[in-house]
Amino acid sequence: MNNQQKPYDNIPGTTVFDGDMARIGFHLNQFCMSLMQESNRVAFKQNERAYLDQWPMTEAQKTAVLERNFSQLIALGGNIYYLVKISSTDGLSVAAAVSTMTDLSVDEYIDMMRRGGRSPEGNRFTDQGESKPSEESLWQK
Repeated sequence: MNNQQKPYDNIPGTTVFDGDMARIGFHLNQFCMSLMQESNRVAFKQNERAYLDQWPMTEAQKTAVLERNFSQLIALGGNIYYLVKISSTDGLSVAAAVSTMTDLSVDEYIDMMRRGGRSPEGNRFTDQGESKPSEESLWQK
């Protein structure tokens, strides 16, 4: 992984999916893409752990999949466009999956997005004089 400082490293609450993250999450994202085939979805739902063990993912990635911890999956190199294959396999909408990364219900999350999304207050670069926001401020109603 590239250990150089990146100009976007100081955006609070944000994981940028760049080349380094793509490398970290390669097998995780490949697993997600496998769920596009019905036979793979069936195999995954029959024995999730056994299906995951076929992929050279880290134990942390496998645990996050089993727990459906989408915030952790993003931190471990998952790309949201691939990760929604997991929620779709579970019969959940994208809004339902993404709402799990907030303290909002699905309806509250949809309402927030219809009103323009989360507030930019407290979510700017930390070198612009703002302190790191609390988790609650990241998803203000």
